Amino acid sequence: MTTEYNVFKTDAGWATKRQGAQRAASISPTQAQAYEAAKGFVSNAGGGEVSVHGVNGKIRDKNTIKPAVDPKKTEG
Repeated sequence: MTTEYNVFKTDAGWATKRQGAQRAASISPTQAQAYEAAKGFVSNAGGGEVSVHGVNGKIRDKNTIKPAVDPKKTEG
């Protein structure tokens, strides 16, 4: 299952919200900060997509994010 996050403008700032979630995962003062937060959430979840909405609510950019790199397995 692909992880999808949306970045969009709210009265409180720029929201980062997982597709289907009830509440935003984070609120940021700028769109760029919200996008970086969304990239981190998606990467840590194993990869997926981030849709960035403009102030008019329309999708203006959609990016595929690769999974975060897991550390090499060590004996222990």
